[in-house]
Amino acid sequence: MVTMQSWMFLTSLEKMRIRILSKKTITGMAHMGSGVMGIAFGVAATVFRNINAPDYVATYSYTTIDDLDSKQTPSEFPARSDRFTRIAQREFKMIPGSPVAYWVSDSFRGVFDNPSVESLTISDGQNKTGDNDKFVRLWWEIRATDIGRERKWLPYSKGGSFRKWFGNIDCVVDWSADARAHYRKSSRCRIVPEYLFYRLGVTWSRITSSRPSFRVLPEDATFDMVGSSVFIIDDSNLNLLLGILNCKAVCALFSIVNPTLDLQVKNVRDIPVPRGVNSIVAGERVAQLTSIASCDWDACEGSLGFRSLSILTASSGPPPTLESGYTAWITQNRDTIVEMKRLEEENNRLFADAYGLADEITPDVPMEQITLSVNPAYRYGGKLTEDEQWSRFRRDTMEALVSYAIGCMMGRYSLDAPGLIYAHSGNEGFEPRRYPTFPADDDGIVPLTDSEWFSDDAAHRLIEFLSVTWDKAHLDANLILLAENLSPKKNESSRETLRRYLCDSFFKDHLQTYKKRPIYWLFSSGKQKAFQCLVYLHRYNEGTLSRMRSEYVIPLQGKMAARIEKLQGDIQAAASTAAQRRLQKEREALVKKQAELLKFDETLRHYADQRIALDLDDGVKVNYGKFGDLLAEVKAVQGKKAEDE
Repeated sequence: MVTMQSWMFLTSLEKMRIRILSKKTITGMAHMGSGVMGIAFGVAATVFRNINAPDYVATYSYTTIDDLDSKQTPSEFPARSDRFTRIAQREFKMIPGSPVAYWVSDSFRGVFDNPSVESLTISDGQNKTGDNDKFVRLWWEIRATDIGRERKWLPYSKGGSFRKWFGNIDCVVDWSADARAHYRKSSRCRIVPEYLFYRLGVTWSRITSSRPSFRVLPEDATFDMVGSSVFIIDDSNLNLLLGILNCKAVCALFSIVNPTLDLQVKNVRDIPVPRGVNSIVAGERVAQLTSIASCDWDACEGSLGFRSLSILTASSGPPPTLESGYTAWITQNRDTIVEMKRLEEENNRLFADAYGLADEITPDVPMEQITLSVNPAYRYGGKLTEDEQWSRFRRDTMEALVSYAIGCMMGRYSLDAPGLIYAHSGNEGFEPRRYPTFPADDDGIVPLTDSEWFSDDAAHRLIEFLSVTWDKAHLDANLILLAENLSPKKNESSRETLRRYLCDSFFKDHLQTYKKRPIYWLFSSGKQKAFQCLVYLHRYNEGTLSRMRSEYVIPLQGKMAARIEKLQGDIQAAASTAAQRRLQKEREALVKKQAELLKFDETLRHYADQRIALDLDDGVKVNYGKFGDLLAEVKAVQGKKAEDE
């Protein structure tokens, strides 16, 4: 039988495999990795006898593309003793699902003589909405007050990138009574039974190209098919279970029970729980690991638990400068990474000993596998040197500072209180008195322009933010530090760099941070950037566009006309031809912007007269398309459909 290797271990082919192993006898196998046969997947060439002789010791060989040199053909197998294994197929039955895992040592096979994770957990179905575009949102798209138990939206685990212990929950699912009724009735949908609502669990990414990683599924959350989960029978065993599943020995066990990219619930529940492990010590250690991971996750704006910018709180007292605040935070980060690494290695050592695999499993954890956002090795990886990683981290931190400052301008955050301050809808219930240190913008409209047309534009307000957040005496030094990390141009002042970054790059970074579902929308007149402004989604209302016209666009037309007229006079009075040319070039550029602004104003008036209302429950993708070409990056937000239209 010459087939893909998948029959050897896939859960979906378990019945076939068990039938073969109970009726036939493998007498030999040539197992070839990806590329050996000129195809992009592994192949197993297996020879059977048509009787069952479970004690027959067969020979298995394994060949990878690296074993072959340029002179060999795929049919020439290298005669290397470390590539050959002799084993009787009855040994396969010791492992759940009977995978044809011929490469496994006696020590590893013996591990499966322990009770399994199934004894600690419950699994009963999964959630499937049948239409994620309709029923699933990123949590920041909707009203934050509508998220939680007994509310419309519930946090929803959908897998995500390689991350251990805590995090990766940034989606919400419609959990209203009507939606749940729909999930029960529709043949396209599924929903977990009610006794599993609001239970503590463990979740992971079902499909992963890297190592498996397991995280807490909080009580007020649920999960979908790609964010597979199991629930804890006794909540006191949560930390023990997390410690088992995230340890290095179990990662090796997963490569036995299912060495594919698709890690299913059955594979997880088949993992053995070692007898005699000190559950108290294991639990205390995992509690520390989870706490560190939770604080790290909540330090990012993308977390529902975000409270404040870390560089503002890392020092014991108010830091006098941005540099000192950043230095304190980096010192804290380095200590956190070292502590996380120590705890994970202790966890690995504890379970390697408990499984009897101490001679086969080293406890070491590579730095890039310490899954903290403050760890540049994990965050960036690749081929960057350590210095390059920290340099990139410094730049991203400064971009995050600007993002937080914009959030304070909009009233989403406040320097006077932690967490979300305003994330409701339509500007209703907005309370200006909650922002005494750094007042929020009056209307949630903040201009981004390449020239100083408005006293309340983003560049002016960013400077104001820096002057009240740190000692004003160090404002210039803080501006220089911030600008140095935002790709300054030669001979550009720090203020010029910040203005250019806000005008040209901020929204692109915002799109990336908020996964193409922005909460600060960029209204733009076009390529000339005659007028741009950010509007906070949660403060937008039916009168926002009219206010944008009356407070900014119409006044800007008058300012531009006056500036063009002045430039004409300056040109005539210029003392040299070079000066005339420079002024003429400036005037011509401004004339182009003036024409663009007039056209933008016509379109803006058209949409303002419509008094467009938003339903935040529809999500950013739907609402963003209601404003035609007034908004920037429509294709990026709405995807291929918008591009086709």
